[in-house]
Amino acid sequence: MASSNRNPDSASSSGMAHDHAGHDDHATHSAQDGAAIPSRSRQAHALAAGEHPQEGRPPSLANSGEPMQHAVHSGVESATGDGSAHAAKGDHHAHQVADFRRRFWVALILTVPILLLSTSIQELLGLRDRLAFSGEGYVLLALSTAIFVYGGWPFLTGMVSETRQRQPGMMTLIAIAITTSYAYSAATVLGLRGEPFFWELATLIDVMLLGHWIEMRSVLGASRALEELASLMPAVAHHLLPDGSIHDMPLSALRAGHHVLVRPGEKVPADGLVVDGQSSVNEAMLTGESLPVLKAAGATVIGGAINGESSLTVEVHKTGADSYLAQVIELVRHAQASKSRTQDLANRAARWLTIVALVGGALTFAAWMIFGNRPVDFAIARAVTVMVIACPHALGLAVPLVVAVSTSLAAQHGLLIRDRTAFENARNVDAVIFDKTGTLTQGSFGVTDSLVFDAEYSTATLLRIAASVEVHSEHPLATAIVAASPEVDPVEDFVALPGKGAEGRVDGQIVRVVSPGYLAEHGFSPSHPDLEPLAAQGKTVVYVLVEDVLRGAIALADVVRPEAKGAVTRLKEMGIHPIMLTGDSQQVAAWVARDVGLEEFIAEVLPDQKAAKVKQVQARGRVVAMVGDGVNDAPALAQADVGIAIGAGTDVAIEAADIVLVRNDPNDVVAIIGLARATYRKMVQNLWWATAYNAVAIPLAAGVLYERGVMLAPAAGAALMALSTVIVAINARFLRFKR
Repeated sequence: MASSNRNPDSASSSGMAHDHAGHDDHATHSAQDGAAIPSRSRQAHALAAGEHPQEGRPPSLANSGEPMQHAVHSGVESATGDGSAHAAKGDHHAHQVADFRRRFWVALILTVPILLLSTSIQELLGLRDRLAFSGEGYVLLALSTAIFVYGGWPFLTGMVSETRQRQPGMMTLIAIAITTSYAYSAATVLGLRGEPFFWELATLIDVMLLGHWIEMRSVLGASRALEELASLMPAVAHHLLPDGSIHDMPLSALRAGHHVLVRPGEKVPADGLVVDGQSSVNEAMLTGESLPVLKAAGATVIGGAINGESSLTVEVHKTGADSYLAQVIELVRHAQASKSRTQDLANRAARWLTIVALVGGALTFAAWMIFGNRPVDFAIARAVTVMVIACPHALGLAVPLVVAVSTSLAAQHGLLIRDRTAFENARNVDAVIFDKTGTLTQGSFGVTDSLVFDAEYSTATLLRIAASVEVHSEHPLATAIVAASPEVDPVEDFVALPGKGAEGRVDGQIVRVVSPGYLAEHGFSPSHPDLEPLAAQGKTVVYVLVEDVLRGAIALADVVRPEAKGAVTRLKEMGIHPIMLTGDSQQVAAWVARDVGLEEFIAEVLPDQKAAKVKQVQARGRVVAMVGDGVNDAPALAQADVGIAIGAGTDVAIEAADIVLVRNDPNDVVAIIGLARATYRKMVQNLWWATAYNAVAIPLAAGVLYERGVMLAPAAGAALMALSTVIVAINARFLRFKR
């Protein structure tokens, strides 16, 4: 289906009109019209953004994303050249993990004598008579006090922090559980009637410390990709001084305009422009481009890319927060820190579960004391188990862990998420609108067809002699013809034919590359069965004459990207309807649509009408993603449910886009939608696991099956709670990126 928004001046306003000498009476239709949208370099304010944990407070449910945010902050500091700050942050996180590890091992060692001195354990092992001695209760109290204070300190301080913030969470639950257990057991040693459960207290703290240790490693591991990204920057830069000498300096001292030497195998220290040398540069970790890119004088390079076989001299253009790498890390940090509907739902559920745990623990204690006719120590054990097993830790981490993994994976492959809510909404997209130029096509002319009128000439020969003449012209059509021929011959007596074409002497023969207007003026009537189809496709056709004999014709157009057809096919397989939007004529749009396999296109649309066309597609009830190059597509990108800017290169801060794709590859559109769907599936899996686990575990912890011999000890409840958290973390890490 094709629709159009006709404009009387469409021939001139919708295409790239070419005033090339000899080609000006032909116009193709592939320009990008309209004003460039505002864009700015996002300042990497990592040290000012986000909240840091309070002193002595480990990561908790109330801010379960903190470790991930800190890792990102560290990356920005490294990318901006503050290597010492990055190292300090890394040491801080390593210290937190090491602190939990150390507390766990100390508590575990102290647990061994507590187990051996506990009456129930001695009776179970048949060692009561051998191990019992006078004053053993006080020894148990002393050992348990050490575990309670040293092993329980992170939870006790965490409870204080949560109370100050009026956000009771996991730390509050654990602290209440271990404090209740310790206080009651200590009271029995000091004279209160009842049985202490010191060994349950010790094993509960052991399991909680182990669970937090494993969890912190998993959470920090989710951001490891960004830490690796930040570590791409070299430690020093080789500054080339005006006298030719080299001075090594830290990255923080680099300034725009400095010239730096990048030796083979070294990392590029800053974004800039190659001024001397030629080498292959590996940008895979930065843009997702799998193959090394050849860089020569005039080419841009990205800080952190790895130089190949030869030295390059680079003029520094961007440093610090303005650099590509710093902007990428800042975008990812922003996406991870931003709230979304899914995360808000999980947070609300976690807060309610905290209340349920506190109230459930109190009700469990009261029920067993009033109706169960059980001793105080039994009721306390049931209440403690309910509070521990109902800790909403897995629920609180279910979404942030998946977000950290998905945003890091995307950044590694050059897919930058600016708005997490829009990214989540990408899973619902059922229509993708491509702005033709620069997305499905390359946005530049190329030779699409060569017609030979004389059997003595081959296609290669025709292109060679035409390119030999056009090599002296700077027009886009001439450039495209030259690019299509692997070799050119020397030319003499080159002359431009104003408004008609160009001519020159090649191998002693006069060769002219001219427009149809020149042919009509000089009485030529070209005849070839393929000429009419080329005209119907809206292609620009130039003719080649040798010694005033018509030898052939060359057709040019905005070249379709080789990846476009595959991307369109994959979108259809995903149940997504692809549409092309263009300012070009119906003929050009129809040709491109047929070439890439599109059933629907909207042609002859002016730049200021694109947003209205997006709205019309949305009015059909479709969830629309708009894909454009970010230059004149700002209103359309903003109107779409998901705005995707493609081919951003190092300009990743396109304000109108929700998602920025660094490469000019439409397959990345397929990839980001696929990642959004996979991310949502992981979120749902984690949320289902966390809620289903609590639905089953809380009644068991309360003792509803006690009469049937099923009862969970506090340590067993802690083990199950820790296991649920670890399962959620592992499941998040299994998220995979498919391009």
